[in-house]
Amino acid sequence: MTAASHAAASPLGSGSSRSFARQAASFGVIGVFSTLAYVALYAVLRNVAPAEISNAVALLATALGNTAANRRLTFEVRGTGGLGRHHAAGLLALGVALAITTASLGALALTAPRHGRLTEIAVLVAANALATLVRFLILRLAISPSRDRRLPVSPAVANLSYR
Repeated sequence: MTAASHAAASPLGSGSSRSFARQAASFGVIGVFSTLAYVALYAVLRNVAPAEISNAVALLATALGNTAANRRLTFEVRGTGGLGRHHAAGLLALGVALAITTASLGALALTAPRHGRLTEIAVLVAANALATLVRFLILRLAISPSRDRRLPVSPAVANLSYR
């Protein structure tokens, strides 16, 4: 396996470290805005609902916009090609984020039952940071147009014709 084919087969590799760096930077900027929207929505909802409900609603509300923004800006995909697969990957990433953040809320309740709201939000921001790394990998695998999803084939096999 050549270095280029290994990079194409790796979830982190796209064959270009500049492409990866640009995608990671774009994903990070979108992630900051998504996190700010999540925290604002969570803080409002938390005044009227339990932590777990507020968390789930805030994550769900920001997930669609996050996936759409990353699809267009981070991975430079336009049009409807692959839209279903891309949003299915976004839903998978949402499920992972929900599991991580819900587990974090549970751990916080066990270790510091009388925690304050700011502590709760800080724990959720940290949990969302971990979920963001997983989201990047999931979306990069599902969306990135620079990835060659075909199996590598030697030139000798590729030139065979069937009669």
